[in-house]
Amino acid sequence: MASSERVRLVVLFGGQSAEHEVSCTTATHVLRAADPDRYDIVPIGITREGTWVQADEAMVALAKGATALPPPLEATGTEVEPLPTVTPAAAELPVVVLPLLHGPHGEDGTVQGMLELAGVPFVGSGVLSSALCMDKVVAKQVLAAHGLPQGAWLGLRDGDLDRAGQAVADAGWAYPVFVKPANLGSSVGVSKVDAPEALAAAVALAAQYDEWVVLEEGIQGREIEVAVLGNADPRASVPGEIVPSRDFYDYEDKYLTGASELLVPAPLDAAAATRVRELAVAAFRALRCDGLARVDFFFEEAGPARGFLVNEINTIPGFTPISMYPKLWEASGVPYPALIDELVRLAVERHDRRSRFSTKR
Repeated sequence: MASSERVRLVVLFGGQSAEHEVSCTTATHVLRAADPDRYDIVPIGITREGTWVQADEAMVALAKGATALPPPLEATGTEVEPLPTVTPAAAELPVVVLPLLHGPHGEDGTVQGMLELAGVPFVGSGVLSSALCMDKVVAKQVLAAHGLPQGAWLGLRDGDLDRAGQAVADAGWAYPVFVKPANLGSSVGVSKVDAPEALAAAVALAAQYDEWVVLEEGIQGREIEVAVLGNADPRASVPGEIVPSRDFYDYEDKYLTGASELLVPAPLDAAAATRVRELAVAAFRALRCDGLARVDFFFEEAGPARGFLVNEINTIPGFTPISMYPKLWEASGVPYPALIDELVRLAVERHDRRSRFSTKR
C-alpha cells in the first residue's frame, strides 16, 4: 500500500465486555480525528449480545463532518455479517481494521483470530500477544520468565477462591491487597482490600467477571506509564505519571470524574526515564506485541525501594485525546491524527510481513 493511497478504515467498537461504554467513547474520538481525505471510514459496532451492526447514525454524521458525531457512539444500526464486513472486495480500496474493543471478546485475541483468518490487516497485536496480555496471570508468568521486575502476586481459579485468605497469609503480605479479574481492564471489578475480613467480598466481585482472579501485594509507589509504538523495532514515548484523586486509579477516576492528574512528561530524572522506557520496550517484546501497547509501572522509591515494577501491559489502551497513550505520544512529537496514520502503516507492514510465509511443504 502506497503511503498516499486512500484506505478503507473499518473501526470496530462496542463489544461483549464490561468495557463496552469505554470502547464507544474511544471510537467517537478516533472517528473525529481520522483524516477523511486519507480514510473511507466504516464504523462497525458490536452489541453487548455480540451482534455486528453498521453504525448508521455515525455514518450519517460523518457525511456531515466529524463534528456532527454523537458523543459517544452507540453500537446500534443495521445488522451486518462480520466477515463480509471486513474482507476486502475486488476493486475496492485496501482495507485496514482498527479494533477499539477493550476487554474480552475483542482485546483477547478472539477478534484478532477472525481477522487473521479473513486475511485482513488490523491495528495492534496478533492472537498470541493479545491473549497473553489480556490474561494477567499468564502475562505475569511470561514477564517473570524474562526476568522483568514485578510486585508479588498470586493467581487463583474459581474453584480455589475460598483459600484466598490463607494464600495471602502464607505469602506473608501486609494489607492492603489488590484483587482483580484476570481478563478485564479499565479497573472494572478491581478492589483495594484493607483488611482480611474484606477479602472474600472482593474476590467474589472479581469472580463475577472471570474464572481467574489475581491477588497483588499493595505497593507504595508512583504510577508511571509508557506508550510503545512499533513492530519489530518498537520505540517508547516519554513516560507519564498518574496522580489518582481517589484511593486508587479506579473506573470513576479514569472515565467519570476526570479528577486524576496526568503529568506528561513524568517528573523523573534522566536516568530513571531512560530505565522505564527500556523496561517498557522489553515488556512489549517479551509479550510479542505489535503496533501499540501501554505499559504500566509502579515506581517504588521507599521501603524495599525496588525501583520500577511492571504492573500490566495493555494492547488496546484508551485512545481518547485525554487518554494517557495519545497524550504521551503527543508529548513525544506524534500528534493524534499522525498517530492513527502510523498505526495503520504498522498494521499493513505486519500483514505484509506475515503474508510472505509459505503455506506449502
